[in-house]
Amino acid sequence: MSPAGAGRGLLVVGDVVTDVVALHGSGLVHGTDNAARIRSLPGGAGANVACWAVRSGCRDVALLARAGAESADWHREALERAGVRALLAVDAEVATATVIALVDAAAERTFLTDSGAVLRLATEDFAPSMLDGTGWLHLSGYLLFVATSRAAARLALRTALERGIPVSVDPASAGFLAELGPKRFLEYAEGAELLLPNADEARLLTGLPEPADAAAELSRTFPRVAVTLGAGGAVLAAGGAVTGRVRAGPVREPVDSTGAGDAFTGGFLAALLAGADDRAAAEAGCRAGAEAVATVGGRPST
Repeated sequence: MSPAGAGRGLLVVGDVVTDVVALHGSGLVHGTDNAARIRSLPGGAGANVACWAVRSGCRDVALLARAGAESADWHREALERAGVRALLAVDAEVATATVIALVDAAAERTFLTDSGAVLRLATEDFAPSMLDGTGWLHLSGYLLFVATSRAAARLALRTALERGIPVSVDPASAGFLAELGPKRFLEYAEGAELLLPNADEARLLTGLPEPADAAAELSRTFPRVAVTLGAGGAVLAAGGAVTGRVRAGPVREPVDSTGAGDAFTGGFLAALLAGADDRAAAEAGCRAGAEAVATVGGRPST
């Protein structure tokens, strides 16, 4: 929970992305046409977390991210319609990040990622005043993968810790995490109160095959850990031991798993800021994740 006397607001330092979501059949045939339903939607792990936090009841949510000039207004308007204060740094040289999400008949997704302006978030884009009234800082792990955005994320983390504001980190991408290396990622995330990996990320960070064992091991470094397991719900750990397991929420009909982990994080953090314990927060996160799986794209449906 947020420290006594702290604000109730949530600041997310992360990313906005233009998602091109292609819903296709069970298999892609190489070298020819494949029928698909295609939509362009606002996305990005950090932006999705912020929107789901609002959806889950947090009324003071802000997002710091960097977007290209060609679509910054579109992204700002989408965030503000969702109830998020958009603190967007506009990049005149590089376009907004784009992700092509290939979603199969089982709602599983594969991403093709052009990071664009995301990883150009700079220390000058962050101001300590952005933390005024904030009870929690959440960092998207994407920012830790390159030096420029890593410096900005680490500055935000240090500033929050100096003010007694707890910090959470989402490792964000098993693929990019493997390229960076687990040891370096753990060093860059040092100081965070809460780590929110999915099962694949938890395995990579620890080398342990069982997510529950990985969660327990990670909680020797981070005071609290919540590992998402998709349809298996989530497992919680603290102090080197598993402290709870939470079932996934019921899903009417899986459509697209894009953003399900972001929804869990948004729901989890909103519940923490409202005073919930970790188990109740994980239950709220699982409800948000179930809603996300029934929605195309990574944001709540409007």
